[in-house]
Amino acid sequence: MNIKLIFNIAIHLLRARLKQTIVAAVGVTFGIAMFITLVSFMHGLNNLLDGLMLNRTPHVRLYNEIKPSDEQPISLAAEYKKNVNFVNSVKPKDRGKAIYDCKAIIHSLKNDSRIVDVAPKITTPVFFNSGTIEISGIINGIDVLAEEKLFTLSEYIIQGQISDLNQNNSIIIGKGLADKMLLSKGDVLKITTSKGNLASLKIVGITQVGIADIDNTMSYTSLDTAQKILGEAKSYITDIQVKLHDITLAPALTKEFSTKFDVDAIDYQTTNSQFETGSTVRSIISYAVGIVLLIVAGFGIYNILNMMIFEKMDSIAILKATGFSGNDVKWIFIFLSLIIGITGGLFGLLFGFIFTSIIDIIPFETAALPTIKTYPIDYDILYYIIGIVFAIGTTFIAGLFPALKASKIDPVEIIRGK
Repeated sequence: MNIKLIFNIAIHLLRARLKQTIVAAVGVTFGIAMFITLVSFMHGLNNLLDGLMLNRTPHVRLYNEIKPSDEQPISLAAEYKKNVNFVNSVKPKDRGKAIYDCKAIIHSLKNDSRIVDVAPKITTPVFFNSGTIEISGIINGIDVLAEEKLFTLSEYIIQGQISDLNQNNSIIIGKGLADKMLLSKGDVLKITTSKGNLASLKIVGITQVGIADIDNTMSYTSLDTAQKILGEAKSYITDIQVKLHDITLAPALTKEFSTKFDVDAIDYQTTNSQFETGSTVRSIISYAVGIVLLIVAGFGIYNILNMMIFEKMDSIAILKATGFSGNDVKWIFIFLSLIIGITGGLFGLLFGFIFTSIIDIIPFETAALPTIKTYPIDYDILYYIIGIVFAIGTTFIAGLFPALKASKIDPVEIIRGK
């Protein structure tokens, strides 16, 4: 098979139907460009939401859950099983929220090669008081350095610095809470704990995650301050947050740590199951729309090549009569479709990059997300590889069936006019 000659014939046939060729190539270009644009934008949006939620969530969280005792009244007494028994107002066992021997657990976790680092935390409900206003919320007592390392809390602080929490009796509150209570940096906020303890804390910063439920209730202080407010010892910790090198190990390690340290544990997938489902659905939709566009372009190429075969019956007959085999004719039409696919695909990648670059500079300013200035775009090269591979594959399949049909044409019947 003379590839150069076959390629030249394919080019000649494309020039003979230049307008239809351009239309087919434009269809592929449009499909690829829209595929790149949709996928890049949708994954950029998912990454943005991941930053707001998933990146603020530990891969594994160790804590003590409030739950009923494993052994209920009369459950182990055999003599009562055959009788009717009434047990009222069974209360859950008060184990306390503190993690027993937390320092030893943290030391063990930090020596685990699968773990990036560990951040201890105290989570406690409080009432924020300002004059006659009283709002329920949550204080997170954090290890400032560890929290910043694992969760980059400073990215969401719009006033002040996270290092200011190292000051005694200081607090960083959510913007929603600050707006409700007409508070700003430098003001003093009074709080009441669930045990009735009173404390006055200086506001050293304001944070804004962009999620109303968090911004309206969440606040941060240092571990020492939280322990002092609650009247607890220096060893008092309610949560141990764990970040892993390999996030896929989270479900398995959750079970392992729960059994090993005799605490309750939950992984990030369980915590954010609904959120991850939304991200997956958005990705599926973007891929589906892009693939449908490419398939539609493939049908266009199929129709154009089919029409070309009918119009070039005499040319095909002459080629076969002068010594071209059916396989040669088949490859002529396959080359036709591949030229259209590669050309349209490359232009599609170019226009896809241009479109995403334009979207990337469009201003996107909202009070809910002060750190976001433009629409999010993910420039992952994988999307471009998928686009060009799918373009070539679609056009190859679209051209294969007409090519097989052309290879089976009997030149004698065509020349006789039958």
